[in-house]
Amino acid sequence: MSTTVHKAGVIPIGHPDLVAEIISEIRASGPITFARFMEQALYHPKFGYYTRATEPEERIGPGRVCEDRIGWSGDYYTSFDVHPILAHTLARQIRQVDEGLGSPDLFTVVEMGPGKGLLARDFLAACEKDSPALFPRLQYVLIERSPMMIAEQRRALAPWVAAGKVSWLNGLNELADEGLTGVLLSNELVDAFPVHRVKIVDGKPKELHVAYTDGRFVEQTGPLSTPALARFLAHLAAMDITLPEGYTTEINLEAIAWMREVARVLGCGVAFTIDYGHTAQDLYGPDRSRGTLLCYWKQLTSEDPYTRVGLQDMTAHVDFTTLATVGHEAGLHVTGFTNQMSFLMS
Repeated sequence: MSTTVHKAGVIPIGHPDLVAEIISEIRASGPITFARFMEQALYHPKFGYYTRATEPEERIGPGRVCEDRIGWSGDYYTSFDVHPILAHTLARQIRQVDEGLGSPDLFTVVEMGPGKGLLARDFLAACEKDSPALFPRLQYVLIERSPMMIAEQRRALAPWVAAGKVSWLNGLNELADEGLTGVLLSNELVDAFPVHRVKIVDGKPKELHVAYTDGRFVEQTGPLSTPALARFLAHLAAMDITLPEGYTTEINLEAIAWMREVARVLGCGVAFTIDYGHTAQDLYGPDRSRGTLLCYWKQLTSEDPYTRVGLQDMTAHVDFTTLATVGHEAGLHVTGFTNQMSFLMS
């Protein structure tokens, strides 16, 4: 395995096969955008963090293999690893959505990025127990592209899979225009989309690209790789958000495309998005001049995405203002924006 020297010792540069593929791409076509680098690190079909099987050398102690990426024994945990209460409150909220829609003959919940299936498990259990009017009409669809995660989900949801309540899709593109009556649900999905990173240099926005030299990945500034980034920065300027000299931030173009897809498939119902994020004024404020990109490995955080490539998670906080704006432009309407504590208490 390739390595790079760190103050705390020797830290692997990443999964050797994945590192080799990224290096090959850089050598063939030059430095790649950070968004491309993050996409490969997390979602490479064979070697990405979320797509490959856990290997024997990934240990959390002598002779002990870390079987989970998500959970107490993994790199990070979610609310659903802690307690089923959030799933139960979502079940209650979604039952109200069903009643508001007039109890349609088929009510579908589509969960995107369902992790180990814990939300689906606890949600279905709560509905089966407490929502006898909804449960017979309920179908639960998981959108997942990782074979490893699908296997985890099948184990967690075995009783409902056997009962024909659960199915899988590869993406929202498999759903018809305005074909969904029900709920689109995601938890810690958008913060894992690959992001472009932009830095203000000499008063102008430059994009951070990733090169490979002297046995390690390094950042280089270059021109913006797509006009969509310039349009996004103009969108910020229209909100009186100006990024000062030296400011570095993330721009999540994939989140914009995703929200448009959500609007396309939702015929009648509600989209619930739970994530780490802020309003645009807060996210691009002076307190976040280095951006929000974080990596997670064995419950520890790091700001270095160029070590443990493919072996650690990467996230960036969500711009909820942009999601709301894009959704509104596509025909959706914001029904609420709150934090998790307030949602649970209400």
